[in-house]
Amino acid sequence: MTAGTTPGVREFASLVKLSHSVFALPFALLSLLCATAGAPSFSLLALVVLAVVAARTAAMAYNRVVDREIDAKNPRTAGREIPRGVVRPAAALLLVAAAGAIFLLACWLLAPICFWLGLPTLAWLLLYSHLKRFSALCHWWLGIALGISPVAAWLAADGAFSVRTWAPAVLGMGVAFWVAGFDILYSCQDEEFDRANGLHSIPARFGARGAMWVSRALHLLALGCFAWFGAMVPLGFVYQAGVVLSAGLMVWQHRLLRPDDLSRIQTAFFTANGTIAIGMFAAGCIDLYLFALPR
Repeated sequence: MTAGTTPGVREFASLVKLSHSVFALPFALLSLLCATAGAPSFSLLALVVLAVVAARTAAMAYNRVVDREIDAKNPRTAGREIPRGVVRPAAALLLVAAAGAIFLLACWLLAPICFWLGLPTLAWLLLYSHLKRFSALCHWWLGIALGISPVAAWLAADGAFSVRTWAPAVLGMGVAFWVAGFDILYSCQDEEFDRANGLHSIPARFGARGAMWVSRALHLLALGCFAWFGAMVPLGFVYQAGVVLSAGLMVWQHRLLRPDDLSRIQTAFFTANGTIAIGMFAAGCIDLYLFALPR
């Protein structure tokens, strides 16, 4: 793209890593399907998808704007759209505003309670971009940001909190532990850069070896929550087989990486975790539609 050219859909999709929606969206949809016994209305389904994608788009675009100077200094991220001038910060902020407005509109159309809870949720998503400057808890903050989506999807179906909300809360905890765990692994790439620039992360604090052990512990907790959710809903043996498959993929993810060798980080990060999310969703759908248990 030449200087002065207006960025298009491809550039903005790359800016916000639209393909990474695969991490949160399948769990939100699984929660929605379980809440509605596999039969959500088309409008409910469409609004939940719109809300999840819009919220994530706003958060990622804002992150790219806030981190543009850090990204420009880091050799790993210097090729991102804003540092190399493909997308202007002002254009990215317009995307933040538009996506944030779409998210809140979708929340309002779902239910008034979703709108009022959508405001602090959006604030939580945006604040993540600043946290690495202050605390290594940034990984957990990101995990909770994605873990909100199953709870929000279930709430959109029910329209109010009830005893049923405990089930998506457990699934949300699982997503939070899982995301925090793989975000820690991904951050191992920037261990030295973060330490040299006063940025906070688990790898910068404990080193790559210590960070990988923290990630393993978080992934064990995630698997426990995933299995617990299946027992609460309840889902059957196919879903629990999906949890076992996810365990295998997590083990594979960790075996791909060593403190002194992160060359396979993209496979560990995107391929393994994308397969986990899609596999869990598919297993849940098979149970819901082919082996539905009495409600």
